[in-house]
Amino acid sequence: MDFDDAVSMRRILAERLGEDAGRKFATLARPGFRLDRSTDTAPATGRSRLGGPALLDPGTPWPHVGGVPLSLHAVLDIDALDIEGLDVEGLGIDARPGLLNFFYLDPDVPYEQYQRIDTTGTQTCRVIPADPIQAIEVVAPEPARSYPATPLTSSARIALPDCWDVEDGDVEYDRDEHWGPESLILAELSDIDMNTAGQHYAFGWPDTSYTVKVTHRDADGPAVHLLQLAQDAELGWGWGDAGTVYFTIPVKAFASGDYSKATAVVLCC
Repeated sequence: MDFDDAVSMRRILAERLGEDAGRKFATLARPGFRLDRSTDTAPATGRSRLGGPALLDPGTPWPHVGGVPLSLHAVLDIDALDIEGLDVEGLGIDARPGLLNFFYLDPDVPYEQYQRIDTTGTQTCRVIPADPIQAIEVVAPEPARSYPATPLTSSARIALPDCWDVEDGDVEYDRDEHWGPESLILAELSDIDMNTAGQHYAFGWPDTSYTVKVTHRDADGPAVHLLQLAQDAELGWGWGDAGTVYFTIPVKAFASGDYSKATAVVLCC
């Protein structure tokens, strides 16, 4: 779920959850960005886009799994995102500068050939950073599926975890009234139109409208949500029935810039 700004987020949480519970839940807030196609009045956010060629440092190999090249789905221009401009009073994330290329297995091959690819491992997705100054355009090799370059504009938001990413300890609740923190969020916040389902979204927290947890946690805390890519009829991509792919990375790996630890999960109806 996301909000226009930190002030309105805190007000809504206090009204719906109470002062103490609302204040505690607000500590999970992260800056997020709704991603839409750019227009004449909403220009592209740097070089952020869906599809097109990858933007890679010279000499960076194109990612493969089992000899099959992955498809480039998106590029995020981190430098152009207005993370510093968000009034979050320390509730943000420490995004590393540069470009991020998001790849996922999507070959244009017959089903008989696709069946022979090992799709169970983490190598079916890849997030590859690049230096904005050195990066060059690299066209996807066959049989990776390619999509038209579609520039993106971003809208800064303040995000909180949806109910299925909430865990015990994230928010206080009456255990006689609610079976868990998920129940509290569903009961008190589900009627507010803050859902990011069916949207492309960077950072923040992912949509969990499929009633399945997306954000896993380790000793360092919840994973960082990098990118949510929804089904896109105009581009011609989709995952199952109204599916979405989510890219996340452990906090420590994100802080060190080790994007080899990034993973992706696809959820659908």
